[in-house]
Amino acid sequence: MIQLEDVSKRYLTKKALKGISFQIEPGHIIGLIGSNGSGKSTTLKLISGLICPTRGTVLVDGQMANRRICSKVAYLSELDSYYSFFTVKQTVDFYNQTFSDFNREKAEEMLDFMKLDRSQKVKHLSKGNRGRLKIVVTLARDAPFILMDEPLSGLDPMVRQSIVKSLISFIDLEKQTVILTTHELQEIEPLLDTVILIKDGAILDVKRVEDIRSKENLNLVDWMVKKYGQ
Repeated sequence: MIQLEDVSKRYLTKKALKGISFQIEPGHIIGLIGSNGSGKSTTLKLISGLICPTRGTVLVDGQMANRRICSKVAYLSELDSYYSFFTVKQTVDFYNQTFSDFNREKAEEMLDFMKLDRSQKVKHLSKGNRGRLKIVVTLARDAPFILMDEPLSGLDPMVRQSIVKSLISFIDLEKQTVILTTHELQEIEPLLDTVILIKDGAILDVKRVEDIRSKENLNLVDWMVKKYGQ
């Protein structure tokens, strides 16, 4: 379980999060949605232990979220974080050596699925293929919590489609929980169990996606627009 209790985060003069609280039960795919600058990426970084809250508590399986929590959390950053002079194979080798829960067999299967050339250097990959590689090294970990910050950002529709298929195929929801941020709501909506809507560092609503469709008769985009306008 992931628990945030009265969590605030300030960067110098800017307050990125304002006393947010929620908890996430295991075995779900959660969408953290909102406009640019709403606090989505900050929330993921707090859960991954990359930054510390200014106030409040962030727990992952009952443990304080800090740098050591990486043994339980696989984090995909919106930014590229490879050694550009590595080949695809060397990048996978590096992650395999770094993380004890890295599943090499799964990584090889995903490389084939993503049609990535193992001998190509990262610096020569297209943006779409770099996005695919990020997905491979993140989902190849058997970590109980997968955090993904804008995994579809800036990618063309065909690449987004292949990445969505990989999310369906290579996540084990009996053992893993996924939290992702995205602006590509139409592609991701069919995967999501629940959404957490953030605006200006505060939580506007937490809702099951099925309830949004069945009870409010709205898709995710229209629901978000409606809630932001209230």
